[in-house]
Amino acid sequence: MYSAIQDKALLPADEAIRKSYPGVRSCLVVQSGIIRFEKYYNGSHYQTLHDLRSATKSVLSLLVGIAEAHSYLPGLDHPVWDSVKEFAPKRPDPSWSELTLRELLTMTTGLYWQTGPRLGERFIRRFHQSRKWADFILRLPIVPEQRGTFQYCSAGSHLLSVLLTKWTGLSALEYARRHLFHPLEISHVAWENSPEGHSSGHIGLHMTSRDMLKIGLLCLQGGEWEGRSLLPSSWLAQSLAPHCPPFHDYGRYGFHWWSAESRDGMRYSYAHGHGGQQIYMIPELESVVVFTSESRVNRFKNPKGLLEKFILPTLQKK
Repeated sequence: MYSAIQDKALLPADEAIRKSYPGVRSCLVVQSGIIRFEKYYNGSHYQTLHDLRSATKSVLSLLVGIAEAHSYLPGLDHPVWDSVKEFAPKRPDPSWSELTLRELLTMTTGLYWQTGPRLGERFIRRFHQSRKWADFILRLPIVPEQRGTFQYCSAGSHLLSVLLTKWTGLSALEYARRHLFHPLEISHVAWENSPEGHSSGHIGLHMTSRDMLKIGLLCLQGGEWEGRSLLPSSWLAQSLAPHCPPFHDYGRYGFHWWSAESRDGMRYSYAHGHGGQQIYMIPELESVVVFTSESRVNRFKNPKGLLEKFILPTLQKK
């Protein structure tokens, strides 16, 4: 697909990874259609499946956009209740009947949830231990004064997967295979399920670094791939646009994608997963950068530091 080059100008990034980022498993950099850097660490290689963790959310957002293009969605501002009420407890919070797809995508639902500045979610273990994830989500109360305010909430992301299956008749994995992975020639993937059999919407997708790169390139190209439109550019524009104020060091949230800018004002959008699973798109530099890292960690050093200190300055000189 692309001719690979190990650009010596990016070797300082390699040295920094080896010295100061022991969790990193791969780093790939593409600029103007050329792979300028591709390195693997800690026993990883180009066929290794990486646990994307919350970067799963960003891929799911693309699938929702494809479903919209196929006219499966009821509308961004239409309540989703009728599509999920079969999973609900007998007495759900009345406000559930008002929640919209847009609120789920932007994490502005007002669901009772607690998330720390490093995206640690207080109730996530309890959620994972429940036997019925959809029922657990729909039992969550809605805090009226919090509706419209960003609150990072993985529970809402999983509900998007439930909705996608309800609307399309396919699991997120099956839908992706048909409409995203197959056109991108992505076949070596895995996607974990909820106890009820839905593809997990907030974590659970496993991909190779090169296939993550394809996802980034698709977004960089406005949803186009080899002359074919896989999803509307208008959906991508909404997805990558900020819909909330800055959240700590992560930037601003869109439709399950983050957007931020470097210290010198270079704007980029990215998917982020715990441990350092990241896909960066930098339109001004025609570049995509991918990091994968060890995911089963409590604390980690964010590879974003590598991007801003070593990679962006090098790409700007090209």
